[in-house]
Amino acid sequence: MKTISINLPDFIDLNEKEIKLLIATKLYEEAKLSLGEAAQLAELSERAFIEILGRFDISIFNYNAEELRNDVKNA
Repeated sequence: MKTISINLPDFIDLNEKEIKLLIATKLYEEAKLSLGEAAQLAELSERAFIEILGRFDISIFNYNAEELRNDVKNA
């Protein structure tokens, strides 16, 4: 894994775990990490990560329109 250092303004009141969660959810949403990878980055079980995705209104189904059409056609 890569290690990065980020300087945040003092008024941002987030701890390291919260920042990891925000990064993991965004990377998952953009399909840059799988569900398992994102959960690992957030230091959560996959089930707990899925529940948090729901709170952020992020679908666990990362299909683009073309993939969805193909799945429907093949069903």
